[in-house]
Amino acid sequence: MPETPPLLVETVDGVCALTLNRPDKLNAFNDRLGTDLQDALDRAATDGAIRAVLLTGAGRAFCAGQDLGDRDPATMTEAPDLGATLERTYNPIIRRIRALEKPVVCAVNGVAAGAGANLALACDIVIAAQSARFIQAFAKIGLVPDSGGSWFLPRLIGEARAKALAMTAAPLGADTAAEWGLIWKAVPDAALTDEATALARSLAEGPTQAYGMMKRAIQAAADQPLDAHLDLERDLQRAAGRTADYAEGVSAFLEKRPARFGGGG
Repeated sequence: MPETPPLLVETVDGVCALTLNRPDKLNAFNDRLGTDLQDALDRAATDGAIRAVLLTGAGRAFCAGQDLGDRDPATMTEAPDLGATLERTYNPIIRRIRALEKPVVCAVNGVAAGAGANLALACDIVIAAQSARFIQAFAKIGLVPDSGGSWFLPRLIGEARAKALAMTAAPLGADTAAEWGLIWKAVPDAALTDEATALARSLAEGPTQAYGMMKRAIQAAADQPLDAHLDLERDLQRAAGRTADYAEGVSAFLEKRPARFGGGG
């Protein structure tokens, strides 16, 4: 009997849907899931037919982080090198999501814990089911937030809330996460799939190159002085103004019709 793939990949209407598929383990990461997700993100970056990515989880959870059964010191002859795990699995995934010049929508369908929570935060637009919970679970096992967590949290919600979430490992409900600005919005559980899919499809019909430039500009803003950022905006706008999508957008505006963006240059 063939092995169930840990990642489901389907591309429809320009949207590459990536579903973490280890529901019996709450979609916790093992080595293969990490490798498959990296490969899928690489394909999304180079495949011109893909203009948006939708990331979600199968079953009742989004992602519980690392499968601790694979990193149990009691079963090992020496302490695990968790830094090597980050370098091999999680850091490449976070870097790929942030560098992908296409929109990445995350639909958090249940608990997002540890690296699973921070995987969601790395995405461009996060929509969560109201029953979802975000948990910086690292303190419960004597670790520190990783997968970008200690970088994303203070930038999104401030140092005070970031430290409290990290040190207490308290679950944060989706409605509160939205109120705090950790995610874009929370929606009723039954509406999550339809709303996230509709958003991803809408983005897939948009000006893909402009979206990529938006990502670069917004992500650079946290670490860049205003003067340098104005220069970056100038350079990106110059490039955007030379695309076919800009020409189409202006024509559509003047002709009072919906734009038909091709997503290319």
